[in-house]
Amino acid sequence: MLANRHRGLVRIHGLVLLLGLGVFFWLYAEFIMRYVPAVKLSREVNLLQYFLCLVIGLLVGGSRLRAVGTRLTRLSITEAAGLASQQVGLVALAVFSMMFATQDRSISRLFLGSFLVWSWLGIFWLHRRLPVRLARFLYGHGEQIPTLFVGRARTLAMLDEWLKQRLHLGVHPVGFLALDALAPAAPATIPVTGTVADLPRVLAEKTIGQVILLEVPAEPTVARLIVDQCQAQGCRLLVHHQVEEVLGHPVVSADEGGHHFFTLHDEPLEEPLNRAVKRAFDIVVALPVVVLVLPPLMLVVWLVQRFQSPGPLFHVRARSGEGRAEFPMLKFRSMHLAPPDATAESRQASVDDDRVYPLARFLRRHSLDEFPQFWNVLTGEMSIVGPRPVMPVLDAEFERQVRSYRSKHWVRPGITGLAQSEGFRGEIRTPEQLQERIRLDLYYIAHWSIWLDVQITLKTFWQVFFPPKSAY
Repeated sequence: MLANRHRGLVRIHGLVLLLGLGVFFWLYAEFIMRYVPAVKLSREVNLLQYFLCLVIGLLVGGSRLRAVGTRLTRLSITEAAGLASQQVGLVALAVFSMMFATQDRSISRLFLGSFLVWSWLGIFWLHRRLPVRLARFLYGHGEQIPTLFVGRARTLAMLDEWLKQRLHLGVHPVGFLALDALAPAAPATIPVTGTVADLPRVLAEKTIGQVILLEVPAEPTVARLIVDQCQAQGCRLLVHHQVEEVLGHPVVSADEGGHHFFTLHDEPLEEPLNRAVKRAFDIVVALPVVVLVLPPLMLVVWLVQRFQSPGPLFHVRARSGEGRAEFPMLKFRSMHLAPPDATAESRQASVDDDRVYPLARFLRRHSLDEFPQFWNVLTGEMSIVGPRPVMPVLDAEFERQVRSYRSKHWVRPGITGLAQSEGFRGEIRTPEQLQERIRLDLYYIAHWSIWLDVQITLKTFWQVFFPPKSAY
């Protein structure tokens, strides 16, 4: 029931956004035509096709609204701004695609641009204010659900934070029944009404709309009693699973062939369509770089190397890719030539490393030495965004330090990644730095979206010109 209530809140919020922006589109167009002659918008312009593009963009953007999950009523300023940017970005893509496809020269670009700016401000404000007000209207006093909690005494302390996140859906706590004999003092919002043996009495005396079982009882007879009593009294039953607590790791649920499973990570890139979208993004970004940027950059680097550090243009070394399959990764050579030495090869570059020749310091700091890897992207060995690959000898060392390290090999490695865009570049000096890099890599794998790839790419592009202090 709670999931359906939240789903309804998201849908109504999206519908209000659609209606509000649709009405604003026509009112704003009328205002411009009547009172702002400086903007060349005539009544002969076919605004209907752009209105339909607005509707399509918002409908497609509805998936981004659903993705925020139960945080809809608690969006931070940054989250609300990001969500508004994604939705307005989709609207802009649809609108300008229509304009270019029809070669429409009659529509005012100033009108469209200013409309999108005002729309972003309006959507941002609605994301911050509307969900809470909608929840109060939809699930106020008349729609509250008297809720009884059942669990062990130690779980009682965890209820306060959970309730704060669910009160907007109309959850009204009326009592707590302990599965164990001890019933400790309860928070002021949740009175202790006894133990599970008192369930028949409590359900008979109080108007309970929902029972939330915080854990599955060890005794099957107790579990059966709870189910039977809830069915007999017409109460909804919501059962919380304890898999995460037992495993000590967050899990994702999945239904496969009528059986219910839990896994440690979600993997959006296991869906073929998502993989195709990511591959298309890789090609669209990498192809212009390989054709237009890489050739002149190669010439400049080669000429400077002739004077500062003669030797091969590229540094080609094996790296572990998707499924731990090795591939030859390309880089501009940024260090002086030296006799083969596995120990020296595995040494990470550090600040003022004497192995780096002068121009290479600039190349490394601005990530220009990584540009040959766009060829690895075109050949399918790498992606624009993904976990950064390291030397095989470091792979083995990091696997010993971080338990979940090998999970980064579920996807193709990237020229850049979420960790790099967050400033984790250069030498890994402490176990904490390694742990954080892997945490961000696994977060990326579990939460991949094309918009996340776009954000990381843009942030990395910015760092090419304004590199963080960790780049050297």
